[in-house]
Amino acid sequence: MSRTKPLAEPPKKDPRRKTHEALVPPPGRSRAALAMSASAARSVLTLQTCRDCGHVQYPARDACASCLSVDLAWVPVSPAGELIAETTVRTSTEPYFRERTPWRVGTVSLDAGPTVLAYLHGEVGAAPAAVRVFPYLDRSGNAVLMALPVEGSPAMNEDRQLRELTADPKYRRVLVTDGRNPVGRAVARALSDAGASIVFVGIAEAWKGFAERDELLAIPKVEIMDLDVTDTTSVEALAGEIGGKTDILINTADHVRAGGVMSRNGVTIARDELDINVLGLMRLAQAFGPTMSFRGADQDNSATAFVNILSCYALSNWPAYGGHSISQAAALSALQCLRAELRPGGIRVISLFTGPVEDPWYQTLPPPKVAPAAIAAAVVQALRQGTEDIAVGDIAKDVLERFAQNPKVLERELGQ
Repeated sequence: MSRTKPLAEPPKKDPRRKTHEALVPPPGRSRAALAMSASAARSVLTLQTCRDCGHVQYPARDACASCLSVDLAWVPVSPAGELIAETTVRTSTEPYFRERTPWRVGTVSLDAGPTVLAYLHGEVGAAPAAVRVFPYLDRSGNAVLMALPVEGSPAMNEDRQLRELTADPKYRRVLVTDGRNPVGRAVARALSDAGASIVFVGIAEAWKGFAERDELLAIPKVEIMDLDVTDTTSVEALAGEIGGKTDILINTADHVRAGGVMSRNGVTIARDELDINVLGLMRLAQAFGPTMSFRGADQDNSATAFVNILSCYALSNWPAYGGHSISQAAALSALQCLRAELRPGGIRVISLFTGPVEDPWYQTLPPPKVAPAAIAAAVVQALRQGTEDIAVGDIAKDVLERFAQNPKVLERELGQ
């Protein structure tokens, strides 16, 4: 088994060199195959399983290849398998792959039954070899399979082909939009520990000073920037300063208050929630999105991901914090639109769902609550795995699971 060579910090880009056009793999997929992409967005390997005869099949079809039944379900399967054949693509008519050759691919016999076509990690030995197969999203947002070694080296995440399918923060420049809240500070610390080159941290009205300023400045590679997501001029000014070198943007700005629709007097709080949680997100996307999309293939300095931290109650309103849930639902819809707009540039949009956070605004709620450090760790995990949707904490995982089962039942449960 060859070991992955640790990634070297990329040099500064030569300004005279042309920025490559952001190309993506062919995006076309059948409706059946898109279900695998939906599972890959959550880093879950699922394959079609016939409910009538139990046959597990790949690739996706509209009917069972064994008994022709159309009663098919997507079921999680074991990633274990054996590489039985391999080849290396050295030339391609597809522009995306032509710029990235050589590219290893192989045929893997899964323990679950089917034989699949997968990309091969550099540490996977020659066939036959035991492997683990996991789903990833390519830069067009579609599912691909990658075979990883059963036991990898410490630097295996830096494999060239694997890094192309993820948004690993190592040696990348990251903007965290709000360092005043505990989540923003925890995320900045986690990104620094994960090897980010620079962590820009936005602070609204930084000239006023704040108690946690020294805490932020003590984190290696952190630079404090003036950023107020409610002020279009502030957002555009920062984009003009660092937009061309922001590889990952993580929006931690949030305005949360208790109360629903009738339980509040007026709409002032709701206006603030929408201004920060929804319009702030849109301002960031409009200012930073076009440049990030243009830089989706900027060699070793390419832009890779736009991350937004959401409440799990974006999926179904929680009346105790109903106004905040409304703003989160609108933000989730905005992210779905942004995902489609950034996809041609190969930029991944990640939605990270949390339950109530361990901070002053949820002080009166009983446990369980999510610690900011847990959210920060999940951000790094999502970037390294290249997922689109990830839930943090027991409450968020439970809400997402129940929403998938029956949204109407969840609505009534939360209403009680």
